[in-house]
Amino acid sequence: MTSPSLNPGAANFWMDQVPTPNPTPPSDGPRLSPDEELSAYRRMLLIRRFEEKAGQLYGMGFIAGFCHLYIGQEAVVTGMMMALGEDDQIITAYRDHGHMLSTGMDPKGVMAELTGRRHGISKGKGGSMHMFSVEKNFFGGHGIVGTPAPLGTGLAFANKYRGNDSVCVSFFGEGAANQGQVYESFNMASLWKLPVVYVIENNHYALGTSVERSSAHSEELYHRGAAFGVAGEQVDGMDVAAVEDAGKRALAHARSGKGPMILEMLTYRYRGHSMSDPAKYRTREEVKDMREHHDPIELVRKRLLKAGRSEDELKDIDREIRSVVNEAAAFAQSDPEPDPSELHTDVVA
Repeated sequence: MTSPSLNPGAANFWMDQVPTPNPTPPSDGPRLSPDEELSAYRRMLLIRRFEEKAGQLYGMGFIAGFCHLYIGQEAVVTGMMMALGEDDQIITAYRDHGHMLSTGMDPKGVMAELTGRRHGISKGKGGSMHMFSVEKNFFGGHGIVGTPAPLGTGLAFANKYRGNDSVCVSFFGEGAANQGQVYESFNMASLWKLPVVYVIENNHYALGTSVERSSAHSEELYHRGAAFGVAGEQVDGMDVAAVEDAGKRALAHARSGKGPMILEMLTYRYRGHSMSDPAKYRTREEVKDMREHHDPIELVRKRLLKAGRSEDELKDIDREIRSVVNEAAAFAQSDPEPDPSELHTDVVA
């Protein structure tokens, strides 16, 4: 019996390994209305331009510590947010800037938090990985791998205990899907029929390890809850329309009292795991192919053009968003640092 290869270069590109998430042609698949499509385009483009600017500021030394960019995965959180109800909650891991912006947080406040400034969302004390906004029902990015699963399950328990109609959406990556606490959460959520949707953002690389090398039956992570009776579905996470459609069904499932559901979003990150990661474990050709043939923003742009929108209109939207992001960056660089007294506030003892 031969041992499996541990050479990263020997791993086949995931698009050849994983079943096509949405095998139906785009014309027959989930659709958004023209207005929804344009809204999705704006939201995803804001995340893309914001993250590009954050990468620049990190390189200039304005952002310290860890910084995990969401470039390439924009359709996942955008589609889910389009499906969410007003009182639903979200919680996620450390690749969280896109999630914050999708809730409607002010880009200035998010960028100021990245630079550790006084008017950041968490007063400059949370940084890239730990921002919260109870007002926006965003219960944080979390630096501990797998944490969103048990914390999101707890939020869902609170919803059921209070008898409200809210659902919690818990985002985490395919690497975190191997954590023991995730399965404890699946069991508890199924046992008590809790209103929670677990979104596995499968970008196919946990740090530098491909999902094929780290997860048994890597092509079927959405089945991970089957032993606990948790329903699951695999979704084309590069198509915002497919995400929104699956999100609506999953939220309806959880809201109706049927318990949790898992959505495995097949997506891809263009940058390294964090800003310090050169991503040498994959080829340039692989990334280029994803950018050219599967980019979530480009997919929507083509649909908008086909529906009658003009190139000039879409260029104007891009210029408008770049202006918003540039203003946020300027604010984040000029905003004063927190007063030293802030070290003693918002601390639970």
